Amino acid sequence: LARGFLKKSKIIKFSGCYHGHADALLVAAGSGGLTLGVPDSDGVTVGATQDTLSIPYNDTDAVTTVFDQYKDDIAGIILEPITGNMGVIRPTEPFLAAIQKGCRKTGALLIFDEVMCGFRVHPKGAQGLLGITPDLTMLGKVIGGGLPCGAYGGRADIMAKVAPEGPVYQAGTLSGNPVVMAAGIETLSIIKEHSIIETVSQSTTSFINELRERLSSQGISITQVGTMFSLFFTEKPPQSLQDVQRSDIKKFSHFYHQLLDQGVYFPPSAYEACFTSRMHSAADYKKTIRAIQRAAS
Repeated sequence: LARGFLKKSKIIKFSGCYHGHADALLVAAGSGGLTLGVPDSDGVTVGATQDTLSIPYNDTDAVTTVFDQYKDDIAGIILEPITGNMGVIRPTEPFLAAIQKGCRKTGALLIFDEVMCGFRVHPKGAQGLLGITPDLTMLGKVIGGGLPCGAYGGRADIMAKVAPEGPVYQAGTLSGNPVVMAAGIETLSIIKEHSIIETVSQSTTSFINELRERLSSQGISITQVGTMFSLFFTEKPPQSLQDVQRSDIKKFSHFYHQLLDQGVYFPPSAYEACFTSRMHSAADYKKTIRAIQRAAS
């Protein structure tokens, strides 16, 4: 859509950010690709990725350089505004400012992938938390009550380019599935009416603060934004994929299995984010803290 709207070809993405199983974006992707040690997928051709520019997350200089170098051919810049596919990392203010400046200067579209952070870090998603309105937003299962669902949207003049109104083709087997849409409407209504995100975020902050106190001498850093958090076996909280990859994977593997033995199920990857929800009780948090202490010792 960004390419069709601007008639330009280059897309900027960030190392460690995963944006779905699309050939052009399987470049330095996060999540499963990182765990397996294959950031790029076999079978993806050079031709499919030749217009994808991948640069380090939170690297302000890299953002400035890529916008200067490709200023006439950038259709869009896509990022997880709060990352989840290399663990939870918050963008720095200078980094976000550089992105916004580059978009204004070149006309490139700013695309937020809120598949993970949408409705988890703020009632209005990361864009509400950060005070930034992107040109396009991607959302996933979170708007379908956990059922298979995906959506994107943005400015009216951009969306007018999508078929049947415009020339950019869009279709999907599950598009507009009535069961998923009904579940999504009900879920979002409940979230809005009961201030669930705010309440769960406060509980998560208390949980993380206690964890930080208990693990202060264990060589574990903890990041948290809203109802998302990550534990890294690093001395300092990571700011980029390069920092994340310094995490001690052997320690994480031992830690993960120790937690599992105690009935606490973390994501089976050192590069994944953890999510809290309304269903997690005070007793669950206490049990998790005790289990993490034992597993980390």
